[in-house]
Formats: sequence, structure tokens, C-alpha cells
Amino acid sequence: MSFILTEANRHDVTQLLPLVDAVPSVRGKRGHPRRRFDRVQGDRGYDSEPHRRQLRRRGSRPVLARRNTPHGSGLGVYRWVVERAESWVHQNRHLKFRYDRRDDIHEAFLAIACALICFNWLEDPFC
Repeated sequence: MSFILTEANRHDVTQLLPLVDAVPSVRGKRGHPRRRFDRVQGDRGYDSEPHRRQLRRRGSRPVLARRNTPHGSGLGVYRWVVERAESWVHQNRHLKFRYDRRDDIHEAFLAIACALICFNWLEDPFC
């Protein structure tokens, strides 16, 4: 899990590549740690050919909905995972509405919330 704290008026597509790059390596089998995703999914807000090329260069297959196409791409089937994670973060009232003026304090609370989500997921992965 990874997060980036930005201003509210920043467009999501500008943060796609920094967010993908912010994910730490995953330890697992012997060899080099895994640093890439098999796929990166996103809605129509992420539809951009330069970003698709960048994701392919990073070794990931972009599954991004295209603008001006009919719905039914199948992304909605898996989108609930992202929405569920956002709702878990927003269960913390302190994060749903920003009360802090300092970015570092808000980012610290966000890191704690993400750590708690990961801990709870490891404790009960079928929640």
C-alpha cells in the first residue's frame, strides 16, 4: 500500500506515475525483490497514452478505461477494492476532514491509518 498527499485541486492523472513508483519492493521468492505490478487499473480519469507507455516501460500492463467509450469494460468488477480501501481510511474522522494546517501531521496520520489497514488485513484477510 502506498499513498501520496497532494492538494485537493490536483488532477489524479498527474499523480499516477509517482504513486506507482512510491510502492516499495515486495519480498517473496528468492532473487531480486519485485518492484512492478502485473497490471495497473484505473478509471477514465487516468486515460492518457503517455501514461500507458510509461506503465508499459515499467513492466506493467495498463488496464485504464478509455474516454468516450461505453461502459462495460469490466473495471467496475474490481474497482470496489480501491473504493473499500478509501472507505477504510475515511473511517478515521481525523482523515476524512482535514483539521491540521501542517502537511507533515496529516501525512503521519495517513501513514498510521494505512499501517492499521495493512495490519488488520494480515490479521483477517477475508474481511
